[in-house]
Order: sequence, then C-alpha cells, then structure tokens
Amino acid sequence: MFRSIKTIGVGGLVALTLVSCELEQEVLTGITQDRLINEAPPELAEVLKQSAYGRLMGDGSWGGHGGLYSYQEITSDELAIPVKGGDWNDGGTWVRAHRHTWNIDDGEINGVWDIPFRVIAEANNLIQQYPDVEELTGEMKVLRAFCYLVLLDNFGGGIPLIIETTTDPNPPSSSKLELFNFIESSILENVDILTKENTRTNFNYWSSHMILAKLYLNAEVYIGQSRLADAKNALDLIINEGPYSLSSNYFQNFASSNQNSVENMFTLPYDANNAGGFNIHHMTLHYESQKTFNLVDQPWNGYSALEDFYNSYDDSDLRKDNLRAGPQFELDGVTPLRDDAGFDGDPDGVEVNFTPKINELEPVAFRQAGARVNKFEIAIGAQPNLNNDFPVFRYADALLMKAEVLLREGNASAGLEYVNQVRNRAEIEPFTVLTFDNLLAERGRELFAEGWRRSDLIRFGRFGAPWWEKPSSTETRNVFPVPLRKLESNSNLTQNPGY
Repeated sequence: MFRSIKTIGVGGLVALTLVSCELEQEVLTGITQDRLINEAPPELAEVLKQSAYGRLMGDGSWGGHGGLYSYQEITSDELAIPVKGGDWNDGGTWVRAHRHTWNIDDGEINGVWDIPFRVIAEANNLIQQYPDVEELTGEMKVLRAFCYLVLLDNFGGGIPLIIETTTDPNPPSSSKLELFNFIESSILENVDILTKENTRTNFNYWSSHMILAKLYLNAEVYIGQSRLADAKNALDLIINEGPYSLSSNYFQNFASSNQNSVENMFTLPYDANNAGGFNIHHMTLHYESQKTFNLVDQPWNGYSALEDFYNSYDDSDLRKDNLRAGPQFELDGVTPLRDDAGFDGDPDGVEVNFTPKINELEPVAFRQAGARVNKFEIAIGAQPNLNNDFPVFRYADALLMKAEVLLREGNASAGLEYVNQVRNRAEIEPFTVLTFDNLLAERGRELFAEGWRRSDLIRFGRFGAPWWEKPSSTETRNVFPVPLRKLESNSNLTQNPGY
C-alpha cells in the first residue's frame, strides 16, 4: 500500500539547503490531488500529515540526545552531563553548554536548528502539493508555526522565514517581530479549520491555542511587548472549554502506555520499533543499570540532575520520584549494582549509589554521582528506544501558565487557584502566597525534563544567573548563535549580536 518517493518542492529545496538532509515523504500509492480534494477520505490526509509530524521525532528531538532537547536541558539548572575522565568529554561540548560558553562551531547546535527546519521543509512540500486540501494545509501551517516558535525561542532573529512559495536559495534572516507576526497569523488564520477532537499526536484546535499561549506569554522576551491579555484568552479557552484535565496519577502521563492520558495535549508517539529517538533511559542511567531493568543494551551514564534542583523537591512531594537517587539494585531488588571495573575513588565505593551531590563537572566526576532522570517509565526489557509518547504540551502547564499570567498582571491571589491544583495532585501543601520565585520553582518540579526549563529561566530573568559549576552569563546567551555551518552555506544569514 505504501511506497516512498522523493518529493522536493521549492520550499523543501530551500529548507533542504539549510538543514542538509534528504527528504523522503511517505505517500499512498494512487493518491492524486484531484482525488484527495474531491473524495477527501480522512485517512489519506492523515497519512500525508504524518510525513511531516514524523520529522519532529528522532535523535536530538524531545527526549533524545545531541540537539534540540539536550540544549534545552543541559543549558538549564536542571541537568548536566559531567565528564567522567575520558567518558563524555566530547570535545568539551556539554561542559560549554552547561557553562553558557558554547561556540558557533559546536556541531550539536546544528541539531537545534535542523530539527525544526526538517519539519518546515516537509510541511512546505505538502502545502505546495495540495494547496486546495484545506484541512491538510491548515494543519501543516500550524505545525510550521510551532516549529518557527521553537526557532524563535532558540535563535531569536537569526533565522530565515521559508514558506511554500520561497524561491530564493539563500533567504535572509528575518527579524524577531516578523517571525512573531508570522507565527501568530499562521495560527489565527487556520485554527478554526482544525478539529476539536482530542487528537494528541496531531495539532488540534486546543493545542494550537497552546502554541499561541506560549508565544504571547514570551512576547516581552521575543519582541519587547506584553501580550498577557492574549495569553490569558488562549489559556482560558483551553482550561474552560477544552477536553483536558489533570490525571489523578502524575506518572501516568509518562508511562510506557500513556497514549490515552487525559492531560497530555500534544505528544510525539515514539515507538521502539518503528519511531525511535526517545532514549532518555540510555542518556541518564549508569552502565550497570542495564541489570536493574534487564535492558537490551547498556546505558551511557550521562545526564544527571544538579543537586540544588534535586533538593528543590520536598520529601513529601510525589514528584520527587522524577529523579532516581540512592543505592541501586539488580532486577531482583536485592542484589546491589557494582561498578568494579570503573572505580574512580568515589568514597561510596564500588556499589552504585546515585548521590545527589556531584563532586565536579570535569574532569573526573564520579561515575555514580548525581540523581538520574526517572520520570518516564522504563519497561522491563526495554530496547534502546522507548515506547512512551513524549508530552510536548500538557494541561498542567496550561494551569501554571494561567497562574503566571495572573501573577504578572498583579493578581497573585487569583493565580493561587491554578498552581495549587497542580500541587494538590502532588500531595503537598498548597501555596498561601504566589511569587515569581516559588512559581518558577514549581514549574521546574512539575515540568522537569520536558524541555521547557531553558525558556522558563529566560522569561523569569534567571537564565544568566550563576548556579553549580556555571558563572553568570550575559543576555547575549539567551539565544544560540546561528551555526557556523549555516552561515557558510548561506551568506545572507545574519549572526546574532555578541557572537
């Protein structure tokens, strides 16, 4: 039924120049534009859409190492990748990311750029090929707008705006205001076309408003203008009329079978066999943790939580299980894990014990130091890629964003209602006062390892603050540089100030 053909349109060619990856679109044999328009069988449009959505997944995307996700987390106060002798040195890339001293030629920053652009390229292809299929093109324009939101958040005004009619092989960088307006108009002009059904793996009416809410809440960062009223309107629509609610079990949202979560609004449907790229368990667990879960392959012993972040959870907070700490055991729960071959002088000895304190970022961090990411269920016998759907947007985030809007509007007491819904689910005492400090900390505890911490820290004015093994950094570092490789391939791109 399926066949794979190369479909590179004008917009795809331009984006292809920028991301340097070959595009292959999955299509149904025998589908013509005329048939798609006149018969409009929904399953045909759905197959075409997935060729674009599928490019959001893969290595370096949400929950994967080496690109977009890594740079949201490792540059924040949540996670670091300590260098363990010769392990995880990687030319100093992750130390520089943690300390905000990255270079324009750090190759992994290409991944931050490439992942959104590969989706944009495929969306442009579909919009160009099926311009009269309203449902398909409308949704692709919203997906494209989401990708431009990610790019705006990470690169500011250093990126080119490429649509299906772009013919310039070397398009120039656009201003932040141009990008902001494009994202906003793309959604407003198409949101009513999208379904109101709870389609978690496609953008729908409600999750499209979540894109708008994120855009408006960050407007002061992006364009120096407050759009709080617009953010509130978008959030009210989701909260008051949408089909979502808080799950009674926080961790059900991150389970191996979480596809029916009542809370997850937009997810990436990873699959161990057919849609890989979600490998957080390999990224974080100790090599010997393979025996804890009977994993097919050995983990990499990399991502570890900062001690201060671990300690931001009260012991009574159910979400403290987001992090794995303490002595570690084999699958039987009795036999201690041992790291005899790699003993590095750790005073805890050879039995693996994830201590929240990390002795140093480099050059010889202890191999078992640091609490590890434990948020996403790891199935016994898991493969290198997990089956869990990764939640990009969650209803809990919408509640916390509503609390933030009210706080920024000077109505902190009203914001308590929304943040305390989230705290009550975690079975901890409600806040009696809402401040910027405790709200930022609450967002960290609730949304840990979901890829939003960097953006939150910037919006709250804390991204440049010093934390463990990181000195103060300048506002220049609030965006990443246009990667050197992109500048070399397109002379019309403008480097961000300070790089």
